[in-house]
Amino acid sequence: MSWKPLKSLTQLSEIHASSYTKPQLIFKHSIRCGVSLHVLDTIESQKVVLSAKMDMYYLDLLEFRAVSNQIASEWGVHHQSPQAILLYNGKVIYHASHYSIKADEILKISSAV
Repeated sequence: MSWKPLKSLTQLSEIHASSYTKPQLIFKHSIRCGVSLHVLDTIESQKVVLSAKMDMYYLDLLEFRAVSNQIASEWGVHHQSPQAILLYNGKVIYHASHYSIKADEILKISSAV
């Protein structure tokens, strides 16, 4: 399974609704940031396992900053880059930024719901 591109504000409502069925992961990425690229590679190495448990959304921060701002507003998670946000039952159950983002932690939390 590949990443679902997150490009519009309307998708946030869909993600919110889908979070009642299974966890939804949003990865906020800046293509100009080496840390962001490294963290993305780490998640990519676990993508097959993660995607079996959740839907995975990729947000290009440089192109879709308004979507990132709405995520911060709607779910109360201060904007960071890179950032991973995991939603379940309409609520944030995990969020981390920079090198604190751990694929195994995301998997552990998603498996517990």
